[in-house]
Amino acid sequence: MENLGRILLVEDDPKDVELTLTALDEYNLANEVVVASDGEQALDYLYCRGKFAERGPENPAVLLLDLKLPKVDGLEILKQLKADGKLRMIPVVVLTSSREERDMLTSYQLGVNAYVVKPVDFHEFVNAVRELGVFWAVINEPPPGSASKH
Repeated sequence: MENLGRILLVEDDPKDVELTLTALDEYNLANEVVVASDGEQALDYLYCRGKFAERGPENPAVLLLDLKLPKVDGLEILKQLKADGKLRMIPVVVLTSSREERDMLTSYQLGVNAYVVKPVDFHEFVNAVRELGVFWAVINEPPPGSASKH
């Protein structure tokens, strides 16, 4: 399905990465999923530096962002992304285990598009990721300049 966008998944838990990739793959919901296992890698990807220096200039169609990350936390990534004119239009979905009201409030204040608390049940998690993927990678019209529908 060549009209699907690239998803940037920022997640440090290998089990959650595997579940997310399995759910997206099972339903063919992305052309490509780039995984960053910490906040620094995510920023390197977004700013085309480090091991991502040679990547194409297009932005991902959506960013699935965990908040509790090593090196740079998800809220700091969100803050930098939304302050950057070239990146602020990337839709960001916080996909986290945090039910803390402060995290949710701060995320929305920083401009997050959606805040989803990870279900602990395997089937609920897969269904949540599938529904996110259907909306953000298929239904939603991403901003111009993203690696998206052609």
